[in-house]
Amino acid sequence: MKRDKIIFYVATGLLSLLMLFSAGMYFFNHEEVVGMFNKFGYPSYIIYPYGIAKLLGVFALWNSNFKVLKEWAYAGFFFAFILAFFAHYMIGDGEQTGAVVALILLIVSYIFNKRIN
Repeated sequence: MKRDKIIFYVATGLLSLLMLFSAGMYFFNHEEVVGMFNKFGYPSYIIYPYGIAKLLGVFALWNSNFKVLKEWAYAGFFFAFILAFFAHYMIGDGEQTGAVVALILLIVSYIFNKRIN
């Protein structure tokens, strides 16, 4: 049981750092993110709401009081990482590795969350 908790906390911690870094980029390096979103063909007005959603998702992953909200956060991150992978793959910028790493951390976090609860 102790091993499972350690794996959960490490995976969730690394995933949280990745999401906090990403959300920080959305808020503090907005012009670069606008350029990236324009390359994808996405509208730039979704950057701030997407950053807020990432912060709320990280909060939900660490809050054990709202189990349904935690499941929604896992699902939302799953779809976001799958879509990010294909968005990077389709424009051919070679940046899809971050999405793969995030997806692996998310799956490990989810599995070990289920094991310890």
